[in-house]
Amino acid sequence: MGIIIAIFILSFLIFFHELGHFIVARLLGVKVEVFSIGFGKKLLCKQIGDTQYCLSAIPLGGYVQMKGQDDIHPQLKSKEKDSYTSKTPFERILILLGGPFFNILLAFLIYYFIAIDGWKKLAPEIGAVLPNSAAVNILKKGDTILEINGLKIKTWDDIKTALDKSNPPIFIKIKRDNKLMEVSINPKIMEVKNIYGETVKKKLIGISPSGKITTIHYPLSKAFEIALNETIEKSKFIFTSFMKMVTGVIGLDNVSGPVTIVKVTSDATNYGLVAVLLLTALISVNLGILNLLPIPALDGGHIMFNLYELITRREVNEDIMFKLTILGWGILGSLMVIGFVNDITRLVSGS
Repeated sequence: MGIIIAIFILSFLIFFHELGHFIVARLLGVKVEVFSIGFGKKLLCKQIGDTQYCLSAIPLGGYVQMKGQDDIHPQLKSKEKDSYTSKTPFERILILLGGPFFNILLAFLIYYFIAIDGWKKLAPEIGAVLPNSAAVNILKKGDTILEINGLKIKTWDDIKTALDKSNPPIFIKIKRDNKLMEVSINPKIMEVKNIYGETVKKKLIGISPSGKITTIHYPLSKAFEIALNETIEKSKFIFTSFMKMVTGVIGLDNVSGPVTIVKVTSDATNYGLVAVLLLTALISVNLGILNLLPIPALDGGHIMFNLYELITRREVNEDIMFKLTILGWGILGSLMVIGFVNDITRLVSGS
């Protein structure tokens, strides 16, 4: 059942991405000839109006075929009023942005729903105080942190944020044995590894969470802010991760393919609806941001071509566009192969 849910989620995200392109294209008067969920052989098709809606053999993908648009044969253009290529570069950029925007919008809406319904997070309750740390003999197991230098603390994540914003000494308001107390701590500046494996300096006080979960219900206005910040942070994380991979900080062995995505999504179903929604939002942001990268064959590559035309008032040379598009497909194909090989390696090794 988990695998079926995972495939459904991926198909839905692809559908939502293509829906963004479709809606913006139709709003700008472009005829959409095919709306397909999946690639390859068309299994089921239904003609509604000018558009053929299809379900194709390979579900992990999809496309919208607009009149006058052909990645493989960019020289085949149509100047008819309802064609993609008859539109201005700016209008074409809007169409191209439609898909990634819808993915990022979907993530925002998921975060917004969770923030209103109740976001389960680690409570700011101390589970252990590390020996020889800044907090030793000051904080104790079971203490609940309420404020740090005047900043309200509701979740464990808030502690890190508050420490980053505060200068020593750090004044911490805690609840211990149902009594309110205030203590002062001078954090230690220590070198630690971040999520990218880089050595960075952090202010640490030497505590770990108890594992207790708290549910935070945000009012509508605050939920909007939380959802927006979460969407921005996840977008920055995905973009930064890609750049770290390009510069070699992150190895290609970290690239994952559809097998890992399906497995992780399937595993998330064991932890309830919220876990599935959070993973869906992350994958949706991933799909949106990666499609904006300036790689020919992706939306970002086409945006790059149209920006060139918008700035220079000249169309990109058709031969160059064709070769760059083939190069783009080569890059994507190589990443897909690497991801698939990594997936199989992880399954074999059990990691």
